[in-house]
Amino acid sequence: MIDHVSIGVRDLDAATRFYELVLGALGLTKLESRPATVGFGKTYPEFWINLRTEMTALLPTNGAHVCFRTRAQEQVDAFHAAALQAGGASDGAPGLRPHDGEGGYYAAFIRDADGNRVEAVCFTSDK
Repeated sequence: MIDHVSIGVRDLDAATRFYELVLGALGLTKLESRPATVGFGKTYPEFWINLRTEMTALLPTNGAHVCFRTRAQEQVDAFHAAALQAGGASDGAPGLRPHDGEGGYYAAFIRDADGNRVEAVCFTSDK
């Protein structure tokens, strides 16, 4: 039902470099670049970062929450590692989250420099 999602960032160049690494671990690439926005996806831009110069520094608990579904735990692990290597902060190491329901909810959470919380998840019962 959702076609695409966008989040605000204060530094488009830095955020582009960050998300190229982080989303690359999930098989997404930069597909479109405009003066104030960059779109990432597999076949079309599904995830956009938009320059918001009026944004002030966000607290680590502010920002959007976006979750990407993956096929394997290894992708969740790679996503988390890439985010940390690119300067993001861990907001939940990779692991099973039994409190999030049945189906083997395996997820990792990171925060970007603007306080956005990004998650990668797979369901181990899908195997």
